[in-house]
Amino acid sequence: MTDIFEKTHQPSLASEAKELGIYPYFHALESRQDIEVIMEGKRRIMLGSNNYLGLTTDPEVVEAGIKAFEQYGTGCSGSRFLNGTLEMHLELEKELADFLHKEAVVTFSTGFQSNLGIISAVVGRNDYVICDKENHASIYDGCKLSYGKMLRYDHNNMEQLERCLQRVPENAGALIVTDGVFSMGGDIANLPEICRLAKQYGARVMVDDAHGLGVIGEGGRGTASHFGLEDEVDIYMGTFSKSLASLGGYMASSEVVAEYVRHASRPFIFSASITPPSCATALAALRQLRKRPELVTRLGEISAYVRSGLTERGVAIRQSTTPIIPIYTYEAIETLKAARAIYDAGVYVNPVLPPATPPTECLLRTSYMATHTNEILDEAMDIIASVLKERQQCTE
Repeated sequence: MTDIFEKTHQPSLASEAKELGIYPYFHALESRQDIEVIMEGKRRIMLGSNNYLGLTTDPEVVEAGIKAFEQYGTGCSGSRFLNGTLEMHLELEKELADFLHKEAVVTFSTGFQSNLGIISAVVGRNDYVICDKENHASIYDGCKLSYGKMLRYDHNNMEQLERCLQRVPENAGALIVTDGVFSMGGDIANLPEICRLAKQYGARVMVDDAHGLGVIGEGGRGTASHFGLEDEVDIYMGTFSKSLASLGGYMASSEVVAEYVRHASRPFIFSASITPPSCATALAALRQLRKRPELVTRLGEISAYVRSGLTERGVAIRQSTTPIIPIYTYEAIETLKAARAIYDAGVYVNPVLPPATPPTECLLRTSYMATHTNEILDEAMDIIASVLKERQQCTE
């Protein structure tokens, strides 16, 4: 019999990166998640956070969490199904459903768990789930947890999507699942064509809007709103850990679908509910989003400012309109070296490596907040451009 731990002793990219002194993970924060942070004893400009609206330090959001601690204690000690439902959970679900123009919302303990819980409940043994190849890992794991058959199409390739739909038997159900805003590339799904094909072939549509909520759409309502397709998308999935500055996730849908998922989703039934402060801060952040739509406008302005600024500085980026701006560095080791040099110069960015990208399409993922100032952005862009130029000269 082979030792099951044998694989843990094999060489890996992580071990190689550690040996080279360019391991990029688990840098410890010593301050709040903000536009500038103290990380490992040094000031870094934060360009690697999903705190898109900058609400993690908003006084009203912070105060809501403190009050929830005082009123409800530290946790719920049970699942929503049993003793873990607070009145505040129901309040959050009601207000979020109203904001998203859907009948109902079901909340989950994390965003990752939301995709597991939704897809595994909705997609049955004789059903098909059809995915964009660049969908988030949680979507793939949700498909694995279901008993359905998964089909995949190349990123935003609508001809391949149609061929997938044509493979679904007439007596089977089909759910098309796509990221709204893709988390690595920052581009937006071709939702109009996805919805058109879904209607033509009798499929349903689910959009993972983790990076769309608070970022695009009317008042930050996300990808479906961005395209005017709110009535055409059957399920929205999203998270509280990004624009809503907390922790948790949700599904927005019709009441009948929501009620089914509440009673069929094992990740929902058998997990503890969102803690009181997480629930309270998500609700407070949602209210800030509704009250201050200018945050969404400012985020769009910052996205355009940075895209223009990086291009002017000779930095190659993928064109889009969202605050996720990838910088292509291609090879894994070079990506890690560039990320380390940028980090040492005072800017935090996220290196993205296989399996999140193809082996020769590694990148530095930068992301931005509505609270970034132009001065800080200019400083960060100057550092990035200088480091990348220096690295290019070293490799020539």
